Amino acid sequence: MARSNGWLTRMTALVALQVAVGLATPAFAQGEPEQTNAQLLEDFEHFMLIANYELAADVGAKLMNSGLAPIEFVQLVEQSRNIRRYEQALARAMNVAELEDLAALMDRTYRQGKLDRARDPAEITRNIELLKGTLRQQQIAHDRLVAAGEYALPQLLDAALQRQDPELRARVVGVMRDLGRQSIIPLVTALPVLDPGRQEIIVDILGQIPYRTSLPFLVELYNSTNSQSLRTALARAIQRREGNLSAQPADLFYALAEGYYDERVELTSFAEEDFQLLWQYDPGLGLVMVPVVTEVFHEAMAMNMAERSLKHDASDRGTLALWMAANFSREIDSPPEYQNPAYPAGRRSAMYYAVGAGPMVSQLVLARALENADTPLARLAIEAIEETAGRDSLISLGDSGQTRSPLLDALRYPDRRVRYEAALALGSSQPASTFEGAARVVPTLASAVRDASSRHAIVLTGGDREEYDRLHTLLTGLGFAVLPPADAGLSDIAGPIAEAPAIDLVITSTSGSATDQLIKAMRADEKLAVTPVLALVPTADEEPLRRQYLRDRLVATRKNALPDDMLTNAIEQVIQAGSGGLITAAEAKSYASRSLAVLRDLAVSGNQVLPVADATGSLIASLGEKDGPTRLQIAEVLAHIDRADAQSALMDAATRASGQEQLALLTQVASSAKRFGNKLADRQVRRLIELSGSGDQSLATTAAAVMGSLELPNVDVVPLILEHGKSPSATADRR
Repeated sequence: MARSNGWLTRMTALVALQVAVGLATPAFAQGEPEQTNAQLLEDFEHFMLIANYELAADVGAKLMNSGLAPIEFVQLVEQSRNIRRYEQALARAMNVAELEDLAALMDRTYRQGKLDRARDPAEITRNIELLKGTLRQQQIAHDRLVAAGEYALPQLLDAALQRQDPELRARVVGVMRDLGRQSIIPLVTALPVLDPGRQEIIVDILGQIPYRTSLPFLVELYNSTNSQSLRTALARAIQRREGNLSAQPADLFYALAEGYYDERVELTSFAEEDFQLLWQYDPGLGLVMVPVVTEVFHEAMAMNMAERSLKHDASDRGTLALWMAANFSREIDSPPEYQNPAYPAGRRSAMYYAVGAGPMVSQLVLARALENADTPLARLAIEAIEETAGRDSLISLGDSGQTRSPLLDALRYPDRRVRYEAALALGSSQPASTFEGAARVVPTLASAVRDASSRHAIVLTGGDREEYDRLHTLLTGLGFAVLPPADAGLSDIAGPIAEAPAIDLVITSTSGSATDQLIKAMRADEKLAVTPVLALVPTADEEPLRRQYLRDRLVATRKNALPDDMLTNAIEQVIQAGSGGLITAAEAKSYASRSLAVLRDLAVSGNQVLPVADATGSLIASLGEKDGPTRLQIAEVLAHIDRADAQSALMDAATRASGQEQLALLTQVASSAKRFGNKLADRQVRRLIELSGSGDQSLATTAAAVMGSLELPNVDVVPLILEHGKSPSATADRR
């Protein structure tokens, strides 16, 4: 597992090195003998110390592309004639711009190698034995075992439970205590399986570790064990951790599940590594570690703790909603094709459990998603709600006594997809009584027809107009409408922000501190609260800012010298992580079609709670902007709206159209006239009479049918008869 983690880290860095260093041409002639890795390292140190940076980059790139595993690199450095010389060369390389990436790769590889070696099972066993050596050996062994962290727990637990060597056991317990939070989950995993005597040993260790993570497990065992000696030890450990003996295990496990769901730092052993550890206990094998990618570790643990809570209180809807949210998040965050050991392939999808739990639980999931600005989770929750909710449960939390629901709050959410999908769910339900937020539904559906495919971006570069122009050009090429410059910050463009249907991306290119202030300002702005941010910062600021926003899926940091191709890739990545990617043309078409279908149904039913007439202006604008089937769907909705501007827009569109589209639009004019009478202007009637005299028989007949539906006076119709279907004189008479 450790080797795999180190390999992934090294390969990721190697790609960056190949880009930065360009795999420079070797400094040695083709016919010369191949250098050993030791010679390459020595040459790198030499060229760095004499400030020949070009040759240092040359041999350094060769060394790092030689295929050395991190542990092998550590051994190479340690076997060199002077490790201090290596450290001096590396420190100097860190301060040379063209060698910065190479030096960072060397440093990461060395540190990963030290970590991999410390975690090697044979090394752990050797260090446990050294705990019985001299004081110096004991200290070295202790430090190495602490460095190994959770990976040392299987052997440490075996040593702590053995009875032959009390002195070794005492020193091992000291190591486990000093490992702190990394000892807790492995120990509580073993706790239920062991006999009371060995349980007491573990309980005593847990009582010495100053974290409350163990409390749910200690209280649970306190309530279930029949061993008085063990209960005494448990009571002592619980009280040392400031716990309450009468606390409910369900509540404690729920709180721990929340901690994992929130990805609290004290519950994360290896925050910046690719893998975390899940634990199982096999009576024959002891503790067994199960590596899981960091992206889904917290979700796995949150689900596990929520399940423990539900075993104690199966009726708690909030705990069930937490489990559902974690399960959805597991699906969202899982890398492609990843086989999650914590979620067997045969287990059903998250949506299966969500729809089975009913709309009230999904509403609670949606509330959590909105509170955490988790756009992908919000969309899945709305999908589950729409699948199962009745008319009333869409706008209320039922037995909670609340008169509004998270679905109504979703109508104000900054992300367009969430707003669209909430409006679709509410509109499809055909509500019979009004509710707070009803006035937002129809305009939101109309916006989905018109604006779903638009892309808007903000570029914040302070007073650097040249950098603004560079980023503006790039984003325009990607199809974004870029808002004007904002030299003094967001306040400069408050108007354009308010007018945009949504802001899909913000790119900043300022100092680290200025960027942090801009991000805080965005998160306080209702329109920008969930907008993905790509922060371009100077090299020195990139790592601190990255660490600060490590857990924020809406923020990505990059060095501001990024070339355009890598910048484009970074834009795609942050939008994908933050909101599920840009709305594609196919997706926009689907939103438009679904929204128009709902608007049509509302119009046909004459729904008074969600009056389609509220969308007239937007639909009229869309009629002039769209084409094909979407345009005809818009026309059908307008034909159900009792307004003169709706009927007039249909006639104008029909006049400008041709062929089959013109016939279809004229048919919708007739439909509007049949429902609401003649609302056309005189000029439009004159044009209709002209069309009725067309030499195209289909067009003439359709136009005549519209005239009939308008119930025009005889003065307009008789000339068609007298002039054998020709309309010019009728038109002249009307003038």
